[in-house]
Amino acid sequence: MKKNRSESILEFVNQHHQVAVSELAAAFDVSLVTIRKDLTTLEEKGLLKRHHGMATVNDSDDLNYRLAQNYEVKQKIAIEAANLVESQDTIMIESGSTCALLAQQLGKQKKQVTIITNSAFIANFVRNFASLTIILLGGNYQPHSQVMVGPLTSQAIENFSVNYLFVGTDGFDAQKGFYCSDMMRAEVVKKMRASAQQLTILTDSSKFEKSDLVHQFSLDEVDNVITDDRIEPRAKKAIHQAQVNIQTVAKEK
Repeated sequence: MKKNRSESILEFVNQHHQVAVSELAAAFDVSLVTIRKDLTTLEEKGLLKRHHGMATVNDSDDLNYRLAQNYEVKQKIAIEAANLVESQDTIMIESGSTCALLAQQLGKQKKQVTIITNSAFIANFVRNFASLTIILLGGNYQPHSQVMVGPLTSQAIENFSVNYLFVGTDGFDAQKGFYCSDMMRAEVVKKMRASAQQLTILTDSSKFEKSDLVHQFSLDEVDNVITDDRIEPRAKKAIHQAQVNIQTVAKEK
């Protein structure tokens, strides 16, 4: 898949952190008017910021910053995940940048889907798609990750039963499985798993290079993994050996 200009601009800004609008116009051989339109589109998506004739990356603590990292490959993963979902399905989606792009992709495809999520970020991210019905789970709000956690969230999840759960991850261990960075989120996502027939992990290959703080899922709890073709060979072998379906998308060299 060839990159469009907006994706290339986003990658350029991510590499340089701060770039003058005039420099971007010269780098991509387009007019200032054209580059400003591209930047406006990217800013409206929350993928970068503009001020004083400059384009800059988001704050590293901002969820939109994580969304912008490896954006193109995350989009490809989201498209493949969306192919698993049919109109009239009810699914669960946990927080994460690739999960947000999955929800967006379902909206773009105009599929009539009900999404149950604990992510206020995702609920807001896809608020303008009329085909999507969003059920936002209640609970204790974590401002940093923009998710709901705690006993109220876990209790609410028990009221639902769905075919598909889509989850991001923060790390991987070939023997123990998937990890995340937050204990409260790990508790919630385990409750989600108990209410879903199938679990699909959505992540770019960088997450397979390390484990993290809190155990999320053993491999025998996972049905599908969608990632990119740069996945570490040892991790890919462990997933195959556990008889988990793994699907990879091409990552730009």
